Amino acid sequence: MTTRLESLKNTTRPAKRRKLLGRGPGSKRGKTSGRGEKGEGSRSGYKRRMGYIGGGVPIHKSAPTRGFSNARFARRLDVVNLDQIDKMYADGETVSLETLRGKGFISGSSYGVKVLGNGELTKKVTFQVEAVSKGATIKIQEAGIPI
Repeated sequence: MTTRLESLKNTTRPAKRRKLLGRGPGSKRGKTSGRGEKGEGSRSGYKRRMGYIGGGVPIHKSAPTRGFSNARFARRLDVVNLDQIDKMYADGETVSLETLRGKGFISGSSYGVKVLGNGELTKKVTFQVEAVSKGATIKIQEAGIPI
């Protein structure tokens, strides 16, 4: 489908106007110019430091530093449900990472596939996957398919 020049629309938002500060009491931002009354923030040259909480202990210093979490290194599997397998595959086909990638279900890098038990499986397919949930295992065995 080609787009015609006259059908194009300007979808950009208009630029937001800069706040004019210190233009008298009728301008909503006169007198203190949005800086409040007294204190550090009202003075010229003030810069707010990252993590500064008004003299309290900053959040990055009060957070615990002990322990180790393996969550950053976990290899998450791509998931596919039984009803999705039933729609995509014919009898006798193999459900694997390569066939799912060939059908356009998975794109990019993957550590493997896990089959979940949402829906019903009516076709006789074989599985070459990394993991199968308990619910999916029960439904696959009820359909008479070996895992």
